[in-house]
Amino acid sequence: MRSLLDPENPVMMFITRIVYAVWLNILWFIFSLPVVTAGASTTALFYVTLKMVRNEEGNVTLQFVQAFRSNFKFSTKVWLIMLAAQVVLAFDGYVLWHMRFSNIFWTILCAVFIVLLVACAIIAMYIFPLMARFENTVRAMFFNSIMVGMRYLVCTVIMAAIYFIMAVIVVRFFTPAIIFGEGLCAFLCSYLLAGILEKLAPPREDEDEPSDPEDRSGFPGM
Repeated sequence: MRSLLDPENPVMMFITRIVYAVWLNILWFIFSLPVVTAGASTTALFYVTLKMVRNEEGNVTLQFVQAFRSNFKFSTKVWLIMLAAQVVLAFDGYVLWHMRFSNIFWTILCAVFIVLLVACAIIAMYIFPLMARFENTVRAMFFNSIMVGMRYLVCTVIMAAIYFIMAVIVVRFFTPAIIFGEGLCAFLCSYLLAGILEKLAPPREDEDEPSDPEDRSGFPGM
């Protein structure tokens, strides 16, 4: 019984991380309430979950708040650009849905719209983890997000499936599961992203030194 309650026990570690994911989801929701702060909140969420998968988490609340503050200005700028793009895509989708012409012009417009929608989804899945791990320009963040998403397509598909399954569970089957929501999705996606982000880290001048997980330097465009 004592071994079962040991904090180092794999079962207890798993339960602890699930509890952390729930708490982080609550923090993410609270800090995202003004909407304009959702970008900084999501970046802070991934900052903590990426540390969790490396078993480096400490006080998750303190780490979340510190990451939120340090990334607020840059993440908010990126988020507002994404929000504007999403509004435009939503309007375009509304117009295309109500046009529904059976001609080549409408078909081409739909094809372009779908490509842009997929690109927007890929950027949304990768740009916040990248901001949590690296520093770069706004333009480079958007460019690298889409390029990384296309390069690691299997990871992209699995991440999309995680978000989709969570949405279906909350909307169709068990609404209280929303308490896990973004926190659990970010935690699961961080397991997939940790190795990829490590590969993207710039090489150190002294290759004998281990890479610093706190190094947030930018990585070259792909």
